[in-house]
Amino acid sequence: MTVSKLKIITTTALALSVSAFAMPAAAKIATGSTVSDMQVMDSNGMTHNLADFAGKTVVLEWTNHGCPYVKKHYNTGNMQQLQKDATLDGETVWLSVISSAPGKQGYVSGTEANELTRSRNAEPTAVILDPEGDMGKTFSAKTTPHMYVIDLAQTLVYQGAIDDNRSASEASVEGARNYVREALTAVKAGEAVEMAETKAYGCNVKYKS
Repeated sequence: MTVSKLKIITTTALALSVSAFAMPAAAKIATGSTVSDMQVMDSNGMTHNLADFAGKTVVLEWTNHGCPYVKKHYNTGNMQQLQKDATLDGETVWLSVISSAPGKQGYVSGTEANELTRSRNAEPTAVILDPEGDMGKTFSAKTTPHMYVIDLAQTLVYQGAIDDNRSASEASVEGARNYVREALTAVKAGEAVEMAETKAYGCNVKYKS
């Protein structure tokens, strides 16, 4: 249930490849990096590799069902609608990632993760279980939610908050500027993402250490 391998190829003139385990935990993955060869396990025990999604857009959503900021987006249906709209074209993959460690808020088994998906009417392509936190630390995911968009060429084109309203109030969803939706629209149009980085808000990811 852990990330077994991650290769990040920077887009600098001199390409640099590093393994996930060689990266300092606090290192931030750079927007514009190419991300590939990432193996993860989902809530059904199936293995996925990010390299298999080349030619598709990939959304990564860090989540913790006990976090008030996550509840804000799920209780209002905002996250579910975004998932549905994003994957409607069949060309976008949505991976919800749970990096909560056993015994900490948000940790769930595969069965519990599937029940959450059902009870919340969520529609991610898959729920990734990351109890060791390897995937989360590789992406420097700090909050729930924390959002990432990877384009068809497997380039990270957006990372940060879901929107521009940092309140935990459910009423704050309406009228908020949704950065993820904007990024997905830009990718689909073949355009640059206007807001490629924002500061994520929410609860701290409950890592093992």
